[in-house]
Amino acid sequence: MSKLKVGVIGAGSISDMHLQSYEKNENVELVAVCDLNIIRAEEKATRYGASNYYSDYQSLLADETIDAVSICTWNHSHAEIAIASLKAGKHVLVEKPLCTTVEEAKEIEETVKHTGKVLQVGFVRRYASNTKILKEFIDANELGDIYYAKASCLRRLGNPGGWFSDKERSGGGPLIDLGVHVIDICWYLMGKPKVKTISGNTYSKLGNRSNVQNLSFYKAADYDPDKNSVEDLANALIRFENGASLMVDVSFTLHAKKDEIAVKLYGDKGGVEVEPELAIITEKYNTILNATPQVDSLTFDFVQGFQSEIDHFVLSCIGETETLSPVQDGVEIMKILCGIYESSQKGTEISFD
Repeated sequence: MSKLKVGVIGAGSISDMHLQSYEKNENVELVAVCDLNIIRAEEKATRYGASNYYSDYQSLLADETIDAVSICTWNHSHAEIAIASLKAGKHVLVEKPLCTTVEEAKEIEETVKHTGKVLQVGFVRRYASNTKILKEFIDANELGDIYYAKASCLRRLGNPGGWFSDKERSGGGPLIDLGVHVIDICWYLMGKPKVKTISGNTYSKLGNRSNVQNLSFYKAADYDPDKNSVEDLANALIRFENGASLMVDVSFTLHAKKDEIAVKLYGDKGGVEVEPELAIITEKYNTILNATPQVDSLTFDFVQGFQSEIDHFVLSCIGETETLSPVQDGVEIMKILCGIYESSQKGTEISFD
């Protein structure tokens, strides 16, 4: 089998997860890296053995030998680059979120239909080994009817700044950056029910708290403490047509004692905890059981998750499987994210047809 020839567009920090995963896949030849910063593009190309590097993504797409691309750019450019890549005959893995508006999401979906190419949305948690284990339990009806889920991803101090804190480029703050992960994994494990209503709130009370000392956190390459136009906190109650509901809250900054991540689902026969550690709760012989799966790790492993995601994308491109996160799912998650922002802006519940 000839190797899948891949280009990576965007050479920021998240690109390393893609590049190192492609490098470890024996069915891939890494051909090119592109970034607006040509020095960074060259550095990443050299580090990972790509033969070409560009500052203009159109130049990369003009290379007819490239079969597939990863898009690791700012959120507001995802739609433009994804559509151009599909039209250039490339398969596409686009980092989450799919884009920043529902209109863009639908345009990408139409382009996928017209081109027949694979588009995989970077919902990396779907590809984790822990998720696979839980999915098998859920598919076997061990939880029964899943009627409630709750997800939190709270940072007390963790606005990365740079493009993350620039609403024009990011599309939003913790909701679109962190919330997309926990909302998606709940929705996916709940069976992807259709959304009925959303009631959401966003708050901009604390800013980026760049004055706080003695605590370190990840900062974007273009971090500027004087610039911030995104929310601090978002929360929402999402109701689905099947009667199930999902509660979520996420923050970049909050007067909380510590950072927190928790993802839990509840059914009428059992429950599961996805984060912070894998757990399965059930009931047998009139006794409640807290079960700990015997696996290599009970926590989500980013490196393993990305490797699994990239490996699955490669197999999808060569026709050996289908993606677990197709463009249609990206569209539905954009409806949820945008619905939360709209509900907050209007101060009312949003309904879906």
